[in-house]
Amino acid sequence: MTVKKSILTGLAAVFLLAGCGKDDEVTEFNKPALYWYKQIAQSISSDNMDKADEYYISLKSEHMRSPLMPTAIMMLAQAHMQNEEYLLAEYYFDEYNKRYADEHTREYTEFMKLKASFLGIKDVYKDQKLIMDSINKAKIYLMRYPGSEYQPLVDTLLVRLYMAQYLLNENIAALYDRTGKPEAAKIYRAKNKNSVVEMADITPPQRGFLGEIFD
Repeated sequence: MTVKKSILTGLAAVFLLAGCGKDDEVTEFNKPALYWYKQIAQSISSDNMDKADEYYISLKSEHMRSPLMPTAIMMLAQAHMQNEEYLLAEYYFDEYNKRYADEHTREYTEFMKLKASFLGIKDVYKDQKLIMDSINKAKIYLMRYPGSEYQPLVDTLLVRLYMAQYLLNENIAALYDRTGKPEAAKIYRAKNKNSVVEMADITPPQRGFLGEIFD
């Protein structure tokens, strides 16, 4: 199952369970778009993101063409970013792109998706694929939006990712050295020969090594 399918499946489960409340709760439906919008905003303010997601599906299902939809989606995307729920944030940025983005707003939402992907890297050893995917996304962004106002951040982000990848390869090589597998170690050191960074460029990693550029 792909990450995107996992997100959609997870959201579907949340929205399905939303209708399975206690017996003394009345299921709400057929409300004005403004009602659902206010409920989303209030739920975000009270840090109840599960409820905010539930109210969004009601707004979407009852008022797909409401002019409040774009703002509601962006509110949810930003709120999930604040809560470090990066997969859900990416889902909502995708929702916005599919329905409402123009050339200018897409430049912003694609940057935010890249930022979410980058900040979603919690452990360089466990998130190897996410590192590689984020590098590819950053390269595509820079090609697609030359001269973007976000280019300096994307450039910095990309260098941090290259550093993480370099350290990962070097540490794996060192592990193979310790376990008596020099040929395997050579393979990983060879991956670093064409890297845009060198070991001398890299500060020993600390907590927040990747995400601190956004602090």
